[in-house]
Amino acid sequence: MATKIDFPFSDSIAGYVQQRQGRRVTLRTLDNRTVDVHLTDTTHGQRLRNLGRRYEDVSADLYGQLTPGRFVFCYGPIYPNADGAHYQASQLVFVNDEHHQWPFERPGWWSEQLRELATFYRQSQFAGGAIDFGDYRTVISGSGGKTAHPIQETDTISRMVYGMASAFMLTGDEDALAVANAGSAYLHDHLRYVDPDEDVVYWYHGLEKSAGREHQLFASEFGDDYRAIPAYEQIYALVGLTQTYRLTGAPDLLADIEGTVRLFEKFFHDPRLGGYYSHIDPVTLSPYQDSLGPNRARKNWNSVGDHAPAYLFNLYLATGDERYRTMLEHTFDMIVTHMPDRDSPFVQERFHADWSPDSEWGWQQDRAVVGHNLKIAWNLMRMQSTLPKREYRALAEKLGASMPEVGRDAQRGGWYDMLQRTAQDGRHAFVWHDRKTWWQQEQAILAYLILAGTLHNDEFLQHARESSAFYNSFFLDHDEGGVFFTVLAQGLPYLVGNERLKGSHAMAMYHKAELCFLAETYTQLLINKEPLNLHFNPQAGSSFPGGLLRVAPDILPPGRICLDRVLIDGAPYSDFDASAMTVKLPDTDQPLRVQATLRPHKE
Repeated sequence: MATKIDFPFSDSIAGYVQQRQGRRVTLRTLDNRTVDVHLTDTTHGQRLRNLGRRYEDVSADLYGQLTPGRFVFCYGPIYPNADGAHYQASQLVFVNDEHHQWPFERPGWWSEQLRELATFYRQSQFAGGAIDFGDYRTVISGSGGKTAHPIQETDTISRMVYGMASAFMLTGDEDALAVANAGSAYLHDHLRYVDPDEDVVYWYHGLEKSAGREHQLFASEFGDDYRAIPAYEQIYALVGLTQTYRLTGAPDLLADIEGTVRLFEKFFHDPRLGGYYSHIDPVTLSPYQDSLGPNRARKNWNSVGDHAPAYLFNLYLATGDERYRTMLEHTFDMIVTHMPDRDSPFVQERFHADWSPDSEWGWQQDRAVVGHNLKIAWNLMRMQSTLPKREYRALAEKLGASMPEVGRDAQRGGWYDMLQRTAQDGRHAFVWHDRKTWWQQEQAILAYLILAGTLHNDEFLQHARESSAFYNSFFLDHDEGGVFFTVLAQGLPYLVGNERLKGSHAMAMYHKAELCFLAETYTQLLINKEPLNLHFNPQAGSSFPGGLLRVAPDILPPGRICLDRVLIDGAPYSDFDASAMTVKLPDTDQPLRVQATLRPHKE
């Protein structure tokens, strides 16, 4: 027998205004239901604002704001009554304007947000003083202060470096470039191990800084990977180095990156059945060592798929080297061959060595991470633009079409975290909670932007806009700065345990910076069809192959974007290939400041 809800509670509704009659406003939800919400004398409203922008109250003009087509988030009490429920509006967030323009599609929205994030993390780590990564700490409090935790994790430093390099590329902020260069040098000097016998590079898990001394942590200290070398830690060690290399062409960065790629190919790669093992033993460098426990002879989404977004696309963009496109092709062939599941809308994510699904591993069991499905769709569309295959596009479109029904919150907006892969009673149940994490919103925004921009699909564009609306409305911390790790289903910040932090093993600057960089890129070049300026800083003696600076911001649909103008040290420069988006660098013994203007081809 169904339990009747006969008590009031508060919740959110996301929807488009259909009409207003007096104090009753009819909204159309994301899944096309209609809900009436009721204004009161104390209902207040605000416009959506970006990080660093002031609060803009519209409470005095609520009736004037509530016109058909406006997209709003409504929060307030819900009372049971004979008709089912009475929705009272306590507060409203107005997202698009009266002309139905979305603020995050304006040129510079995401660039401005990235600049604010760079300022927040610069201040958190170095307090506005000299850039000294000796003082870096992985754990950062919710207000941006350092804690007593003495660990410097390689991956979180590299993720911060990625964010700062991206901030320079998108905004030209010289201070962000200085942080990226300093962080890259610190990784090279303190956290890298070169094995000359095997001709590989691998990275320490981190450093423990205590009483003026450094203690290097070779194997992982993280619970899931304890005393092993997980592939994803080596993968994310490269994220900042590769983005910085795109700017500077520094030879030592390329040497470190290539050495780590050799590590993947020599010790993580399965030459017989394909893919990459998730963990290797720190002594024998074998994926079959019994000491690995539940990680012995395993493959997973991260060990196979995360190469592409973390560093491999950017390495191919920077060098044009076909070896890296071949490696990309291999990873995506493994994804489309082994990860789709005919019995579930969600992909399989964990496997034994022979690619049979592992539905008993740790916390995952037979459960789906919504963001990984969206991440696969996003990256398949990137790969489709450099090496088109029917299978790539088919899986990307299938995931893009199916995820909203199973992974999105159609009542409140936003994307859930983990769900049961198999439906029961017509639904995929939540695993632990219905909260929403920041990085899964990123995957949704980027997936639907590139699907919409590449395929000219209005439904995908609507998903991108609604996902951006939720993220920008509820994840930006306007009081302390930065981005919240998690919000409750209705959008309220969840500030408990590690999820109250702005820096941790799980959160640094990478995902939110990647979102800003690529959302600005996709929105301006593919959606708005407007120019985009990017900034580079090739150093003297750069190791760009052929002396060519490759300035494409991402793998984009062929023939859609061209290089329109180049400035070097502020002066016009003409030795560039517009279609290939490459700049032939002049011979010089000085670093250069290069600004490249990209524009869409007229269709």
